[in-house]
Amino acid sequence: MTITYSCIANGRAVLAELALTGGSYQEAAATVLRLVLLRAEPKTIMQMGSFVYHTLFINGITYLCATDNALDTLTPSSFLKNVSDTFLRNPLMSQEHFSPSNAVAADFQQVLGKYMMKYNKNQGDSSMSTLKSQVTDVKNIMSKNIDEILGSEERLNIFTDRTDDLQTTAEESQKTRKILRRIWWKHFRKIIVITVVILLSIIIILLSTNVIPT
Repeated sequence: MTITYSCIANGRAVLAELALTGGSYQEAAATVLRLVLLRAEPKTIMQMGSFVYHTLFINGITYLCATDNALDTLTPSSFLKNVSDTFLRNPLMSQEHFSPSNAVAADFQQVLGKYMMKYNKNQGDSSMSTLKSQVTDVKNIMSKNIDEILGSEERLNIFTDRTDDLQTTAEESQKTRKILRRIWWKHFRKIIVITVVILLSIIIILLSTNVIPT
């Protein structure tokens, strides 16, 4: 998940905004701000086009951010809380009519950028950490499966040797080998299927975390 756009607004007037990627955020943001004022709800989540807009509404001030993933709601909520806390500590926020100068708006834009980069970096680190853990799990599973295959083959050879030691007929020995070989290949095919499923799962995870560009 990436926070691609954020802004702070007094009513429907945007005081400061920042977009990390190209896109027509302003029109969608204006619609969201209008709905926030109508509903006057502390928190809202709205899907607008290909982005999800999260808002935090406090004393007439709306803190808004847009993300590219609808599944993660905790990160945008935490981002907006940090941004609102920073703005509320600003002396201008205690004024009855909040209308900051361009210089103050530029400062707010820097704050937005700082928190956007912070939370986007944390998301990337978390995704890579999760991915590394999953790759390690797959490696362990595959190693275990290979050990099982080698163990099966070793038991097969031991059984075959014992069969020869018992001086069974050539026909019975050949039949026994075929049965054991079938069992071994059945077990091997099962492991191959499991491995393919795990690898496909990793690819899906990579795509969903934007590690692989789509």
